[in-house]
Amino acid sequence: MSEQRFDELVSAAFAAIPDELTALLDNVALFIEDDPPEGDTDLLGYYDGVPQTERGFSYGGILPDRILIFRNPTLRICETEEDVVDEVGITVAHEIAHHFGIDDARLHELGYA
Repeated sequence: MSEQRFDELVSAAFAAIPDELTALLDNVALFIEDDPPEGDTDLLGYYDGVPQTERGFSYGGILPDRILIFRNPTLRICETEEDVVDEVGITVAHEIAHHFGIDDARLHELGYA
């Protein structure tokens, strides 16, 4: 799959998130990278920032949080484009949930593992 097509699928997954949720995103940016940090070769996505539930009065003037989606590990585990669509959708939703302070245990319960 081309980088451009993967990027389109990530954009589509983000666009599929309900407007009511995306309107609540605050100081966060979405990035696509080829590979996760060394040692985390199976990582499909990562939230790097301060969840909204942990932001206090002193939160301000901070660089945006980052949601990272990793192309190569996603493509390694997917056999078809449909698989990529499904996996990217789950990963984008999963990382956005971390921005709102939802932990992995709750995400597993909700099917976003």
